[in-house]
Amino acid sequence: MNQYDVAIIGSGPGGYVAAIRCAQLGMKTAIIEKYSTLGGTCLNVGCIPSKALLDSSHHYHDAVKHFEEHGIEIPGEVKVNLEKMIARKQSVVEQTSSGVKFLMDKNKIDVYEGLGSFADATHIDINKNDGSTEQIEAKNIIIATGSKPSTLPFIEIDKERIITSTEALKLKEIPKHLVVIGGGVIGLELGQVYRRLGSEVTVVEFMDRIIPTMDADLSKELNKVLKKQGFKINASHKVKEVTRDGDKVIVKADDKKGKEVVFEADYCLVSVGRRPYTDGLKADKAGVKLNERGQVEVNDHLQTNVSNIYAIGDVVKGAMLAHKAEEEGVMVAEILAGQKPHIDYNLIPGVVYTWPEVAAVGKTEAELKEAGVKYKAGKFPMRALGRARASMDIDGFVKILADAETDEVLGVHMVGARVADLIAEAVTAMEFRASAEDISRMSHAHPTYAEAVKEAALMATDNRPLHV
Repeated sequence: MNQYDVAIIGSGPGGYVAAIRCAQLGMKTAIIEKYSTLGGTCLNVGCIPSKALLDSSHHYHDAVKHFEEHGIEIPGEVKVNLEKMIARKQSVVEQTSSGVKFLMDKNKIDVYEGLGSFADATHIDINKNDGSTEQIEAKNIIIATGSKPSTLPFIEIDKERIITSTEALKLKEIPKHLVVIGGGVIGLELGQVYRRLGSEVTVVEFMDRIIPTMDADLSKELNKVLKKQGFKINASHKVKEVTRDGDKVIVKADDKKGKEVVFEADYCLVSVGRRPYTDGLKADKAGVKLNERGQVEVNDHLQTNVSNIYAIGDVVKGAMLAHKAEEEGVMVAEILAGQKPHIDYNLIPGVVYTWPEVAAVGKTEAELKEAGVKYKAGKFPMRALGRARASMDIDGFVKILADAETDEVLGVHMVGARVADLIAEAVTAMEFRASAEDISRMSHAHPTYAEAVKEAALMATDNRPLHV
């Protein structure tokens, strides 16, 4: 029987990063992955493939809608080859998965393909895909099994017409009408892919606004922009029935007044969140406790009730984000090595990769009001930037929330071109507890989108923007 210092169950961003860091710190490390490719949900059926399709569809949309204005003329009709677009997406996935395999080999991490389950607190049974079994022993074990798409109890996912994000990434035709149940990150991103390609897209959201967990100003701005792009958005609608009749899907919902509304489409994307995935883990055999939501219970050090077993990523409490899982993977590895790492969960940014993009870090206005914190806000429109006008990306804004007395930045919220990258500036500033004035006095290259951060900081400091 092979013995290890650390064994990780699951090879998503949390799992494989944890494995790399453990190996870097001198631990003999193994990783167990159920599927034949490494990288987990994010790499195979989540973050990476969805961004590939978002980029491809964006190119098509620009060619149809904006090239002529830029002085670019294309003879003949611009057409979508969905099969080729999906194939390119898959090649990106395969290249990235191969990169993870390279990193495992480089760091001398043993990879086991099969379903990993607990035999006890130090032994893992591996049921391999060829039908054989193997058992390994590990002093410490990290659960990194991730999540799966959630559904509603009355919806039957047939994976053909009533689908999850997994199936939406490999459709063989462009939907004529796609109904998206759920106005969160995943639903809006995939909805935008198919809206650009010509689908009619209807979003049905239970809450009173899309991206309801983010700052209300972000929701309002994105709602406005998506409607301009042709989305039909129905907030405060409670879906109560989803049925299929041949190639037709019927979605019934009640609006906020209780009146029934019926939507008919050829595809329905169910995007109501994700659930922790512990199927087949047999956590009880190791004595590991799960909570009522199916999450693995952990303490502030991501340690379960069994001292040598830890859990990270989507399978524990907190935002289901790949970069959050990565930070947790590094943290556990360093704890096992006797170090004292720390994660500030308030500084884990959130991003929506629509166009314009949406990004945020820190507290929302609603959270500050609820906590009774006195704050000041600076909000600068992207359309006031020369760079935004040059690229025709004028939607959006940057909003900075700062403490009314100390001027410390408490939250940064953005909508606009490339804000998924721009949010890192805010994270860096807040990590070092910068004030709005600190940011306002830093030189920002011109012309850039980043100038909006400086201008918003100027507005938050003493309301003296330079360009509005």
